[in-house]
Amino acid sequence: MASGLARCIAAAAACLLVGLPTLSAQETLTPDALRQNAVGALQAGDPITARRYAQALILRDPDDLNAHLILARAARDLGDIPPARSAAQTAWSLAQTDAERYSAALITAQVLSTEGKRTRAQFWLRRAAQHAPNDLLREKAKQDFRYVKQQNQWKTDLTFTLAPNSNINNGSAQDRSRLNYAVSEILFGEPIEYELNAEAQAIAGLEIGGTLRTRYRFHQTPVSAHDAKLALSYRTFSLHDDLPGLSGSDFAYGTLAAGYGYRRLNIDGRGEFASDIETGQSWYGGARYAQYLRAQAQQLFRPSRTQQLRFGGELERLWGQATPDRDLIGLSASITQSLPTGNSAYLGLSASTSQSDSASSDYAEIELRTGFTLAKPVLGASVQFGLGASWRDYDASVHSRDGRQDNRLFADVTAVFKQIDYYGFNPSLTLSASRTNSNIGLFDTNRVGLNIGIKSAF
Repeated sequence: MASGLARCIAAAAACLLVGLPTLSAQETLTPDALRQNAVGALQAGDPITARRYAQALILRDPDDLNAHLILARAARDLGDIPPARSAAQTAWSLAQTDAERYSAALITAQVLSTEGKRTRAQFWLRRAAQHAPNDLLREKAKQDFRYVKQQNQWKTDLTFTLAPNSNINNGSAQDRSRLNYAVSEILFGEPIEYELNAEAQAIAGLEIGGTLRTRYRFHQTPVSAHDAKLALSYRTFSLHDDLPGLSGSDFAYGTLAAGYGYRRLNIDGRGEFASDIETGQSWYGGARYAQYLRAQAQQLFRPSRTQQLRFGGELERLWGQATPDRDLIGLSASITQSLPTGNSAYLGLSASTSQSDSASSDYAEIELRTGFTLAKPVLGASVQFGLGASWRDYDASVHSRDGRQDNRLFADVTAVFKQIDYYGFNPSLTLSASRTNSNIGLFDTNRVGLNIGIKSAF
């Protein structure tokens, strides 16, 4: 009896909302049938009827999750955003299983995207991917995420750093160096060695920091884009050993930057030209360090599906507050090649020159960098290797008549653990090491670091 009464109520409500004449007992719609008809109306492009059916179902049972999902979709299709958003929120609050949470998150993202709130829509699509009951639906959420990301005028990247580091202050690996040659020869007639204090030697510690980069694409055409950019970064340290008069914040470094970026597709869609201009302020140890103005340009070209070439140039002007003024000019070129095995290899070469009134900031440098990415995971992680060398020459140095020459070798390996996935993010681990050999002991450095971070899976 109770079941028959419910069917009658549902049928009467449906007739009232849809505006049809009263149905006979044989034509009474059950809630399931009414729900199916509502879905059919959506599929047939009739959101008005779907909304009326959904409202009838909600009148019968306010906790009907599927009815709220149908109502959210129908209202969204009709452009009636506030009711659509409310119905989606109610559906999320009623969801109990992964399948229900997936459906509620997906419709919430669709409503937000229609409303123009695409950054929030991306968050809900990550939720949908997190609760997807199978790989097929997860891939659907990922595809929707990529589409919304492409349409979003805002793009924000947030990274965190937690990294043990053997040399947070770029200190010397030696405990002795030679005194300023001019001073030592005047006073002593020959070069004199001296002991380096604790602050001049390498200091081990834990780096803790974060970076926020965001851009707003204020104008876009099918082949070009204009972006306004903002970036914030800060890192501080916790020292491994207690050193009198020193704390990790003495080596803290932060930057604030704003800029403009331009992108344009060219070479029949196989190339892209990019240029950026940025101005910023940096702080070191809590005090203003330098202001800078930087301009960069690069041309990317894909001769084939397996090869990518990149050429670039850079100009920078730095006005020092706690460091000398300098001008920097740089050129770079690189090639990325996909191999028949599925692995990919990278080779890059760059050259730069820095001009300054201070000998400590006046140099020329060449750097060679290589990389190799494995196609097959290792123990469930995607792995990338890097190796490089640089040669830096200072014509003059207060420490040597022969100037200063630094030879640096560096290597790193990064593992991204793709089997560990939370809201579309994978943990990553980077082990890096570098060694600088200089003709001046003060500038011999060794560094080993371990960086723990997260990377987006899509």
